Amino acid sequence: MSRLEAKKPPLFISEPLTRDAVSQSLSLLSGILKSSYGPAGRLKQLHNGVGGCVCTTSQSSALLGRLSLSQPVLRVLTASVRNHVSRFSDCGLFTAILCCSFIENFRSLNVAPFTVIKISKHLLSLCMDHLKSEACGCRVSVDFSSVETLVCLVRSILTSKPACMLNKTEVDHLTSLVLRAFLFTVPCHVGTNAVLGKCVVIPVKGGRVVDSTVLPGLLIEAPEVQLGKPLAVKRTGSNMIKIALFSVSMSGDGSSPEEGTIAVHHRVSLQVSELNQLLNVGRQLVKDEVGLVVCQKVMHPSLKQYLEEQGVVAVDRAGLSLMEPLGRVTGSQPIASIHSLPPGCYGSLKDLCVESFASKHFLHLIPGDTVICSLILCNRSETAWDELKRVCETAEHVLQLTVKVPLALLGGGCTETHLASYLRHKSCSLPASTLRDLGCSQTQYRLVAEGFCRALESVARALSHDEEEVLTDAVDRGQIMHGAFPENVRLSCRLVCLFFPALLRF
Repeated sequence: MSRLEAKKPPLFISEPLTRDAVSQSLSLLSGILKSSYGPAGRLKQLHNGVGGCVCTTSQSSALLGRLSLSQPVLRVLTASVRNHVSRFSDCGLFTAILCCSFIENFRSLNVAPFTVIKISKHLLSLCMDHLKSEACGCRVSVDFSSVETLVCLVRSILTSKPACMLNKTEVDHLTSLVLRAFLFTVPCHVGTNAVLGKCVVIPVKGGRVVDSTVLPGLLIEAPEVQLGKPLAVKRTGSNMIKIALFSVSMSGDGSSPEEGTIAVHHRVSLQVSELNQLLNVGRQLVKDEVGLVVCQKVMHPSLKQYLEEQGVVAVDRAGLSLMEPLGRVTGSQPIASIHSLPPGCYGSLKDLCVESFASKHFLHLIPGDTVICSLILCNRSETAWDELKRVCETAEHVLQLTVKVPLALLGGGCTETHLASYLRHKSCSLPASTLRDLGCSQTQYRLVAEGFCRALESVARALSHDEEEVLTDAVDRGQIMHGAFPENVRLSCRLVCLFFPALLRF
């Protein structure tokens, strides 16, 4: 079944936006985000309205990227949240819900927008200072010498997205894999300019989640490789495998029209000249004892056949996404021309073997020392796999961020309610000098502070979707739920101050 709708011309409106229109749209977006929040969040099915694939998700990156928003206010808000997710990979729903609550609470106050912004920035600085202090009861130290806290951190991320459809056994298996993949990306020898490596996700859709695994080095899909057949690879005198990496097309079809006009002499075939040049490159590679040739684009069949006859493994159509990891794994420099091979362009490998997962065959590039690994990720369906891929990449990025700041915050709404209680306590004993600096009265400050606190508490309440009872600590009002968020996401609140001036005018 399909539906066809005529394309409508763009509509330009020069009139100012009404408060009612903004409020209705903001309330609708806030409801969508809140209902998707947390491990018990409701899944959303998104499609483009005229057919196409359906996305089932509760992740902010998928939701905000596929929602069609017409209100400029919401576009500014979602663009800011998506920028946050691109930097931190995590807590996009937390940020979006918090921002929506801030706007809803502050627009109803009889306080000038400029004053609201100044007070909000002051409240934000109080939150940041408290989270950085040792007195904060929500801080959890992440000890990288103990795996227990790391397991809790990764598991809290994996279990936060029900669209992955994971049971307990699968969560435990993936938690172990993500931690192993992260450890593979940590360099063994830390110098002054230590850089974390990269985990490349290899899709195997339709398989079992427990069949997922992680391998050091890099996997390149090679359908032409026969499983079980010994892989004869030419090696150098030091028993290493020399590799050449080409980023230019080696198909022999000539240059593209964009590169300019080529003058060809009479009775000279351009195709034959190109093929001869490719074969000359092949002879040079054999002479230089190259054992593996990887081409980002297409390789001419005659060149592949020649290289294989000389004991050189040739792989083409590697793709742009693998070029950077290939360079890091092998130490090779991508060759951008078939007319010259720059000195020092070759890399090296310790070994090369064939791996098989499901119905796919891969070449496994095993370096001597690397910070690159491959995560073979399996799931039952394409939709579930896409969701799981985003979750695993988020977990890996959160671990990398936690290396810089080895702290986490309690989840389950504990941190939000704790901060709200702390701000209410601080606003009762605010020095008169602070009020003068902010240019506001005590009443104005308390009104904005209460709106700020209610916004924090609304994020905690959004975790409840079935009207179940929420237990609250009477001492510091910290909600007793399970979970953990990386301490780095404390920067989420900073987004609000970026677009307050624009939003509070409506």
